[in-house]
Amino acid sequence: MTALQQADLPRRAPADESCHPLESYRPQGPLPQPGHMPAHSTMADIVARGRLIAGVDQNSYLFGYRDPLTGQLDGFEIQLLRRISTALFGSPDRIQFRTITSARRIPVLTEHSVDIVVDSMTINCDRWKQVAFSSDYMDAGQRVLVPRSSPARSIDDLGGRKVCAAGGTTSIQTLEDIRKHPVIPVAVADWTDCLMLMQLGKVDAASTDDTILIGLQAQDPDTRLIGPRFTREPHGIAMRRDQTDLVRFVNGVLEQMRQDGSLVALEKRWLGSSAGQFIPPPAASYRD
Repeated sequence: MTALQQADLPRRAPADESCHPLESYRPQGPLPQPGHMPAHSTMADIVARGRLIAGVDQNSYLFGYRDPLTGQLDGFEIQLLRRISTALFGSPDRIQFRTITSARRIPVLTEHSVDIVVDSMTINCDRWKQVAFSSDYMDAGQRVLVPRSSPARSIDDLGGRKVCAAGGTTSIQTLEDIRKHPVIPVAVADWTDCLMLMQLGKVDAASTDDTILIGLQAQDPDTRLIGPRFTREPHGIAMRRDQTDLVRFVNGVLEQMRQDGSLVALEKRWLGSSAGQFIPPPAASYRD
């Protein structure tokens, strides 16, 4: 993104980066054996309960979606959770899934309804004030999806047009703050709603992380991605701020996946020919 493009986008003050948002909590040594968590730890409480309660999406194809053939949740982020379940219990299937909208990702944590949220969530300082994040497991960036017949070539060509994004996301905020050629933001509950509205001609485009747009494009080949990324969206797994031991444990799982190649393998499996732009996964950064 050029300096001119950067100057055109935000109308609000620059994002607060004073907290060093990509710095998470360092893993504390090797992972414990599954089922044998440190006494009085958050992980021990989860194991004693017998299941990990996780907030996930069921409408982000390739990342967190309900397979119409099996009725089961699957995707890149669902498989990340199964790896965490395996580290906790020795089984990938000890997860109670709670499907949520983007706007509910933080509330379900602060209300203590779930232990963890894995839902294409951008790490930033404002969110660190409410939740804690794992290390960055995938770097995405906001782009635009349009019907194949659209003449638009970038976000700059959509001034005065309706552009869809999920409510409660950094994507809708970015659309609201475009200064040059401002668009008309349309907020919806789920990303599949954006695709439906675009198919019906109710909006001119959808705009969010390119990871999500790749899934929407796969669902409708009569769409295309346009323009370069115009934001950076590092993805993290969210947990409660007071459960830093669980954050360290999850970071240990992610570090193991970086080392054994399984994080790259997941990206290749779910993103296919698009995986190259996300590989290698970002290196972890720690605050302690």
